[in-house]
Amino acid sequence: MENILELCQVSKSFSKSGFRLMDVTFSLPYGAIMGFVGENGAGKTTTIGCILNTVRKDGGTVKLFGREMQDGDLDIREKIGVVYDGGNFPSYWSPKQLSQVMAGLYQGWDQEVFSKYLSDFQLPAGRKIKHYSRGMTMKLALAAALAHHPKLLILDEATSGLDPVMRDEMLDVFLDFVQEEDHSILLSSHITSDLEKVADYITFIHEGKLVMTVSKNDLVYRYAVLRCKESQFRTLDPGDIVAYRKRDFQIDVLVADGKEAGRKYGDLVIDHVSIDEVMLLLVKGKRYERTS
Repeated sequence: MENILELCQVSKSFSKSGFRLMDVTFSLPYGAIMGFVGENGAGKTTTIGCILNTVRKDGGTVKLFGREMQDGDLDIREKIGVVYDGGNFPSYWSPKQLSQVMAGLYQGWDQEVFSKYLSDFQLPAGRKIKHYSRGMTMKLALAAALAHHPKLLILDEATSGLDPVMRDEMLDVFLDFVQEEDHSILLSSHITSDLEKVADYITFIHEGKLVMTVSKNDLVYRYAVLRCKESQFRTLDPGDIVAYRKRDFQIDVLVADGKEAGRKYGDLVIDHVSIDEVMLLLVKGKRYERTS
């Protein structure tokens, strides 16, 4: 089995807001970290809800460990650890109370592992969660997610609002987790520098539509941005253009193969591209349309 998670044409509509998740399709291989990227309101949390069955999808399929999860499939839920942005647990609990509740929910709950993470993360076991800082509450949520030995971590903005030192600590935990070949992580984040450090794949979503999934190595080493004037832009092969954006007197053009573009368009400035700039071009830019 190659993929721990597979989505095929997943859709969901919300009549009140008018938001639609449209035919989202991507796969997460075993032993990999996938960064799930998009602007606020793009559909990341809705997609995660469809994966976990906390949001009832209108169409499409989601397979976890090769199976579609039903509400009663506790064996699948045992294999998934989840961390949300914000309050994961009641603020009046202490970690000790949390562990008692989690032990009743998960057969694989490991108090020794949980205690070790509390120690590693310097989290006081007797202090109520409401007295924790934001960084401490996110570390606690991660400790609880890991303490029942999941194989898939689903993290929705789990590093949001943390200082760089705390984020770096959590990224190290993520990398340790996927050292096991049957472990994977889906990491929704708008902090693209974190994804550049740990992700194997990046999936971009915009206004409920999947834009593309690409390996991080391809993104870093193959994708590029051409800086050109309008007259130069008109000479480009449309097949080379992933997206483009006009800025004052310059047009930035995203291409999937910077080396090939360099051979074809040697007179243009060609820059390496960051995840931030790719997202900006995909969200704010346009796709090339042929005109007759």
